[in-house]
Amino acid sequence: MNMEEKEIKKDLATTSKGIMQNSDSEYVRLVSQISGLWEKAKEKAAYAVNTELLKASWETGRYIVEYEQHGSVKAEYGKQLLTNLSKDLTRLRGKGYSRSNLFNMRLFYVRFQKIQTVSGQLTWSHYLELLKCDDPLEMQFYMKECIKEGWKVRELKRQINSSLFQRLALSTDKEGVLALANEGHQIQSATDIIRDPYILEFTGLPRQKRYKEKDLEDALKAHMEQFLLELGRGFAFIGRQYIIPIGSRQFKVDLVFYHAILKCYVLIDLKRAEIKHGDIGQMNLYLNYFKNEICQPDDNPPVGIVLGARKDELLMEYALQGIDNQLFAARYQLYLPNREELQSQLDNLLNSSY
Repeated sequence: MNMEEKEIKKDLATTSKGIMQNSDSEYVRLVSQISGLWEKAKEKAAYAVNTELLKASWETGRYIVEYEQHGSVKAEYGKQLLTNLSKDLTRLRGKGYSRSNLFNMRLFYVRFQKIQTVSGQLTWSHYLELLKCDDPLEMQFYMKECIKEGWKVRELKRQINSSLFQRLALSTDKEGVLALANEGHQIQSATDIIRDPYILEFTGLPRQKRYKEKDLEDALKAHMEQFLLELGRGFAFIGRQYIIPIGSRQFKVDLVFYHAILKCYVLIDLKRAEIKHGDIGQMNLYLNYFKNEICQPDDNPPVGIVLGARKDELLMEYALQGIDNQLFAARYQLYLPNREELQSQLDNLLNSSY
């Protein structure tokens, strides 16, 4: 009996409406088969409907662009084309044909001129967010990540607002940016899961008011779903204030995760202010303990991240020198980054010669 059948059997056992209730495993299997059949049918139907709606939006955009390009529109009338279309289509078909909707359908076709590049795995609401990206590379990246990660519209919007593409792109070179856009974010080593800075605007902690490290930790725990989204693919939360007993002393790691892709523990220590060189030594101690006492033979070496509001790059360079463990010092900020500044830096990178 699989997990679904066990759940159905449990459900039947708690209701008097099940004809044979929980004693007949064949009956439970029958219920499971029919239930699964209709669930898959609904999923396929929803996918088919979504695909047709996307195709209709794309075709609408194509009709508008081709009408404009054929020169059928006089200059003064061309300015009113979408407005007139909106009025006439609304009169004929009802709601759904506002000027802004028609504008987005036209833009949809302009940005995705090959219908084969439109994925039925995303909804029209997803595409409305993607169309806000002026950079084709950025739009392509978010589209691929959205499909791969199964982001909801709310999650996609947050990742765009946090400038995820620009932050990841600025940590690589020109070739890496192109690979990021074409393939999405690939995770092959510990450096691939590090972001600097981490954007923690969802914590709600004020930027200027003093707060304690425990306040930050509590806020991250309370918003774990958003924090996992910011951390990226593969993270699973293990616990907070993880106790490390060494001799007669006890140490505590703020947050412990397991990374399913890298197959290793990830330890995060939070610092309210600037990261100090002693914080690096302390995290190195934690990593050595995990490596010797916690990790199983099939686990890869643990990764440590000291996360602080500020860091001195030169100090961190010397503090990390000679450490064999996978240990990183990264910054966090409690507000969304300046998108224009990041995009300007990225444009400079892309326009530079190899």
